Amino acid sequence: MAISNKLINSQTNKEKTGNDKTINNSKAVAIVGTDAVSEAMRQINPDVVAAYPITPQTAIVESFSQLVADGLVKTHMVTVESEHSAMSAAIGASAAGSRVMTCTSSQGLAYMWELLYIASGLRLPIVMPNVNRALSAPINIHCDHSDSMGARDAGWIQIFSENAQEAYDNTLQAIRIAENPDILLPVMVLLDGFIISHAIERVEIIDNDIVSKFVGDFNPPYSLLDSQNPVSVGTFDSLYGYFFEFKRQQEEAMLNAFKVIKDVGKEFGEISGRHYGLFESVGIEDAEFAIIATGSAAGTIRHLVEDMRSRGIPIGMIKLRVYRPFPAKELAEALSGLKAVAVFDRSDTFAGNMGGPIFIELRSSLYDLQQRPLAINYIYGLGGRDLSIELIEKALGELIDAARSGQVKQTVNYLGLRE
Repeated sequence: MAISNKLINSQTNKEKTGNDKTINNSKAVAIVGTDAVSEAMRQINPDVVAAYPITPQTAIVESFSQLVADGLVKTHMVTVESEHSAMSAAIGASAAGSRVMTCTSSQGLAYMWELLYIASGLRLPIVMPNVNRALSAPINIHCDHSDSMGARDAGWIQIFSENAQEAYDNTLQAIRIAENPDILLPVMVLLDGFIISHAIERVEIIDNDIVSKFVGDFNPPYSLLDSQNPVSVGTFDSLYGYFFEFKRQQEEAMLNAFKVIKDVGKEFGEISGRHYGLFESVGIEDAEFAIIATGSAAGTIRHLVEDMRSRGIPIGMIKLRVYRPFPAKELAEALSGLKAVAVFDRSDTFAGNMGGPIFIELRSSLYDLQQRPLAINYIYGLGGRDLSIELIEKALGELIDAARSGQVKQTVNYLGLRE
């Protein structure tokens, strides 16, 4: 049940910002990641939510539908018969000028596949939390990133969360990013199944009035319901039409997203004390080698990196937050002076030992550097396989050896694979 329906011991958050202003507008609560997302959805108060339950996303739908039933949110909740129908309803509602959200996981996201492209191609600012879960077969309900990575070229902005706090924060920011007139693209907010979705964490929930002001109202540029200014949606565009130009405009919106994401992250920091950008770095400025990771694994890796740095080992880390659009230029600049980089991927591309999706794109980003760091890929955690401290230490040892020797023994490695 969402936190608005429970009596929870909470404490006032008093936090200093960079301008030394005390922030006193939130409450600290202990909740699971799915409740953090549903609470963010309640505060956003979308006009329409069309969703179908699927493990481990089900708890979001359960919590939010209870909030609707209890009259704590004015959203029109559409209970559909499938994820395909959920995205179809979301597209229709968004085209009619509504603020729209949905949510899904794994096979549910796959069931939406054709409609993901329609939502982005029609430039509809739908926001969809996706609780990352492995794609079958064999059947597996646990976390990896194969679902969202499979949709990486569908024209959706993709933002990863390290923990429940970031899942809450990213959901609030996603609405502002999607609805920006220079963007008007759908956004996925990604959180690791069970690791984040079903784990209890301390989360700062910002006051309703502050969130309402931050989110603002949605003023769609076009609406099917505007009879005074009629528009056509989903028209036929083939042979000698303008399909190519439409696709190029989507790419322009993705390019615009870099600045908008950073601007929204900065503004969010002013109301929360938590500032966001395209990625977060630890010790990159003086590092000789570094790790790149995303999602919940970043927290464990950060702990080891900070411990090693305290012992004088010149290691750094980048937690990739925004995967689409991919911040190639910014990453290349951050990594340009390093000797070696290890990229952790929680999915595979099955491209013939080319590595995981983040690794392939990161390696391409480094190509034009005059002096490129060596790059090693570690595919880990498929189907929820645990990423232990010992496995990370093993990878770090190999990374350090590569940096010192100038050679990579094996480019693509499967970390924690049973022999």
